[in-house]
Amino acid sequence: MLPELIRRKLGLRAGDPLKAAIEGDRIVLSRVTPPPREARIGIDALTGLPVLKAGAKAQKLTSRQVAALLADFP
Repeated sequence: MLPELIRRKLGLRAGDPLKAAIEGDRIVLSRVTPPPREARIGIDALTGLPVLKAGAKAQKLTSRQVAALLADFP
């Protein structure tokens, strides 16, 4: 686990992917940038309400990740 001060300074959250590399006698961690999402608004066939469709290649989110995203939502 990374210390909280480092996570806060880099804006990292629990579950964010990191890449590990060896440079000499050091381990270097780098942030992995996820591919851009192809989000669009569609209509739900069952309810007729607008829904956000992320596309076939979109990263799957866990319930914890959704909760974390919604925690900052006004």
